[in-house]
Amino acid sequence: MNKTKRKIFNTAIKLFSEKGYDNSSVEDITAIAGVAKGSLYYHFAKKEDIFDMMLNEGMKLLRNSIEIKTRNCKSNMEKIEAIILIEVKIMVEYEDFLNVVLSQMYGEEEKNKKCMQKVFEYIGLIENIIRDGIEQGEFYESDVEATASAIFGITSSSLVYRLKKNREVDVNRAYKGFIDNISRALCK
Repeated sequence: MNKTKRKIFNTAIKLFSEKGYDNSSVEDITAIAGVAKGSLYYHFAKKEDIFDMMLNEGMKLLRNSIEIKTRNCKSNMEKIEAIILIEVKIMVEYEDFLNVVLSQMYGEEEKNKKCMQKVFEYIGLIENIIRDGIEQGEFYESDVEATASAIFGITSSSLVYRLKKNREVDVNRAYKGFIDNISRALCK
């Protein structure tokens, strides 16, 4: 991605996070990015294209990180631990992206449906690990969808906590707290 496109993209994500997608105009994006409207339209046909790119690239980063980190894990609990660590780190490092996704996943508009679909696909990765853990006798029998959603919800709470306290989240402390609770709920 060239410098101008990156600047437009990053400015849009920041604005979508701070003002909301619907309250962020092309004019706002170009004014803050310091580029002409023509530059924006050269790189993105419309504001929705920026949103789609953000959603696809962000979720791909999350999915790829998880696939890499879980590839060599010996147990399903190790995989869950790796996922939780990645989620907390990404929640902290890419706060604006996740703020947009989480705030836009409810509603009936196309962008809402896209966010919800991406989040559900991601939660599906966690569901598969939990199913494997149950089948292999590593985890208690449980409602797999509810448990996977709870894991995503618990880690998402680190973003809410950070926003509420207006301070940095201690990734290791949050990770250890989440792991303690989740391992007690999952493991036999």
